[in-house]
Amino acid sequence: MTEMRITGRTGIMLMLADPVAHVVGSLRLNDRFAAEGLDIAVSPLHVAPADLATVIDALRRMRNVFGFGVTIPHKIAVLPLLDATTPRAARIGAVNFVRRDAEGRLTGDNLDGRGFVDGLAGQGIALRGRRVLQLGAGGAGRAVAFGIAEAGARELVIHNRTNERAEALAADVATAYPDCIARAGTNDPRGFDLVVNTTSMGMHEGDALPLDVAHLAHLAAGTDVAEIIMTPAITPLLAAAQARGCRISLGTSMLDAQYVLVKELLGIGAPAA
Repeated sequence: MTEMRITGRTGIMLMLADPVAHVVGSLRLNDRFAAEGLDIAVSPLHVAPADLATVIDALRRMRNVFGFGVTIPHKIAVLPLLDATTPRAARIGAVNFVRRDAEGRLTGDNLDGRGFVDGLAGQGIALRGRRVLQLGAGGAGRAVAFGIAEAGARELVIHNRTNERAEALAADVATAYPDCIARAGTNDPRGFDLVVNTTSMGMHEGDALPLDVAHLAHLAAGTDVAEIIMTPAITPLLAAAQARGCRISLGTSMLDAQYVLVKELLGIGAPAA
């Protein structure tokens, strides 16, 4: 691996999170940038929710910072702190990457849904015409739900600990994509072609499964099971799915598929204006 050299000419990108121990996006982006010979360094930045507004305001003034990623738990909270969002991010109601321009203006986009769908496609997992059970309705879950519907899923059932949140997301998806039957429901995976975990359950040792233990037996061998958690790579849910003969998709596939989209949003490699 090429040694990273950071100088005054290096473009800086940050990944805002709380906590940061689970963040692997910075490592993967650094590897990709280095492979292309780009003078860019990406670092996680531990930002508590109470400090988010202060940090965002400071980032406006950091002239060698051209953008940053936003992950748990800031994807929704960051919205009112930005100057603008893309129509996609506004529709989803969450942001995961932000571009900083030369004047310090901040524009947010959400690449999670497109990245998730493209990551599945790269593994031969299609969504058109399929029945999908999604676990979670948070910031990342909103993006994934819109991505699933846009990709042509026949039905999307959303389960969340707070049912009202699942109902609200299902209603938003149904309005945007009326050809997709979107509704709130239980976390029983019977009859579904794909089960997607968009919660943080499985990120920490000792976490409960996002599916009831009693429902694990209902995972059929023909069911695909996907994660968006990146660390650990094999979560307890994926391990249980593998043991039942299911095809699995790692959380890192979503980020890897976003690489080109991130470069486009942040103007990386584009000719100077």
